[in-house]
Amino acid sequence: MEREVLEMDVVFVGAGPANLSGALHLARLVKEHNGAVERGEKEGAPLGEIEIGVIEKGSYVGAHNLSGAVMDPRALRELFPDFEAEGAPLESPVKEDFFLYLTEKRAIRSPITPPPLKNHGYYIVSLNRLTAWLGEKCEEAGINIFPEFPGAEMLYDLEDRVIGVRTGDKGIDKEGKRKGNFEPGVDLHAKVTVLGEGPRGSLTKMLTERLNLNEGREPQVYSIGVKELWELPDDRYPAGRVTHTLGFPSDAKTYGGGWIYGMQNRILNIGYVTGLDYRDPLLDPHAEFQKFKQHPFLAKLLEGGKMIRYGAKTIAAGGWHAMPQIYADGVLLVGDCAGFLNSQRLKGIHTAIKSGMLAAEAIFTALIKNDFSAQQLSRYERLVNRSWLTPELRKVRNFHAGFRHGRWLGMANAGLQFITGGRSWGLFDRSRAEAGHEAMGKLSEYGYRGDNIEQRYNGLRFDGKITFNKLTDVYHAAVGHDEDQPAHLHVLDTNICAERCAEEYGNPCQRFCPAAVYEMVEDGASGKRRLQINFSNCVHCKTCDIMDPYQIINWVTPEGGGGPDYKGM
Repeated sequence: MEREVLEMDVVFVGAGPANLSGALHLARLVKEHNGAVERGEKEGAPLGEIEIGVIEKGSYVGAHNLSGAVMDPRALRELFPDFEAEGAPLESPVKEDFFLYLTEKRAIRSPITPPPLKNHGYYIVSLNRLTAWLGEKCEEAGINIFPEFPGAEMLYDLEDRVIGVRTGDKGIDKEGKRKGNFEPGVDLHAKVTVLGEGPRGSLTKMLTERLNLNEGREPQVYSIGVKELWELPDDRYPAGRVTHTLGFPSDAKTYGGGWIYGMQNRILNIGYVTGLDYRDPLLDPHAEFQKFKQHPFLAKLLEGGKMIRYGAKTIAAGGWHAMPQIYADGVLLVGDCAGFLNSQRLKGIHTAIKSGMLAAEAIFTALIKNDFSAQQLSRYERLVNRSWLTPELRKVRNFHAGFRHGRWLGMANAGLQFITGGRSWGLFDRSRAEAGHEAMGKLSEYGYRGDNIEQRYNGLRFDGKITFNKLTDVYHAAVGHDEDQPAHLHVLDTNICAERCAEEYGNPCQRFCPAAVYEMVEDGASGKRRLQINFSNCVHCKTCDIMDPYQIINWVTPEGGGGPDYKGM
């Protein structure tokens, strides 16, 4: 197949805050350098016109960006010293913080807000709007942005050096045949490719395996945040109020907690995080969130309101010890796909922006020297180590690991780390780390049988007012995929699903997916149950790729433009 080849200097894969900030910072560095050389203020030759491109699988910049976001503005202020005056889309400064411990019936307010959850000086933002605004700033700077262009494959030379990325083909039907509107993907050749795909990026996953970038690192651990936006009938929850919760509905062995953020125009941003290293195979993160809303405190808060949007997103919570090598020949990793999230503070926007800016500085030096080797690009790691990112992330490097032993020991470990600057001992020894899917217990370990396999949520009812089933919620995610295209969720051996997985785990894909993508149905021909993949429901959270106990689910990019539309979220 003949493919169009576009020669670029730098290609950023994914239009999230890390890549958009990196692209913009790089464009500014090049412009400043060229101007200084032309004015005689700096020795050397100008770089000339540097072609910078950003490709994005969503239909527009921000379409797939979801976060119940309280933003530390530190990095954005470095990128835009006057970001408020420049029109950054800020919902509200944080005006008050609350921390609640929920029992089944009560909400107990802590008299002291834990220091990591103090948000004075921060802002509540819509990540969708923030990335759209950053995209506009990039276009003003002459950066090429290509929406509906998913990165489908890394391009390598004969020595395994990254030389660019191939975008996905368009116009292929569900049988894999070319339709009349078929368009082959484009090969984007670049001196440096920057991966900012978010958690569990499909290209990042393939790259780290091929180049062994995880060697000597601990396995990454993830959490999933399931959220809704509500329109309230009055001002009962003011803009700028931030509430975090611990306790109900999570059991004491499961990492979890909720958030409630007050936005403009009586909009409430509410969600629940569940650690994707849970033990009980019947746990369902979406159901946990629905139970969360049934708590009397939440039910009263939502009474008379209207749910208007839904979404789900994973976060990389493993911390400093789980970060891969963030550079190789011709490629850098930024943002969530590199694990820059501060899981204790539940904040990653500022670290993503800063990682993108540092990547830009490393690329700028590489352009000056015309050297894009791993040795030269390792300057990115040195810049990270000298920046404020390293002390911030090292202080919380053992945070999530402590919850491996349950809520109370996890909280004790968090307090210990706060005092010791991140040190941890004994039960929290990092040598015991395991990938999240390895933590899941089997049905037999919990005494579950075929006749009681749904017992964990027997009391949960979807009333259509406070609680909603997955299909109703997916409708409010505005998900759109052309059903006449190949499924982007590849199950390598469906026989495992029908037999071994059913017996050992009760097909947990039906539960851990927050969008009802996976369904075990009766096969009329054989009379046996088989896996049905409703890929058009997919909200691109990557939970299935992360949590499948056999690691036989492979999430790849669908045709460009498909997926959720998180406008305003």
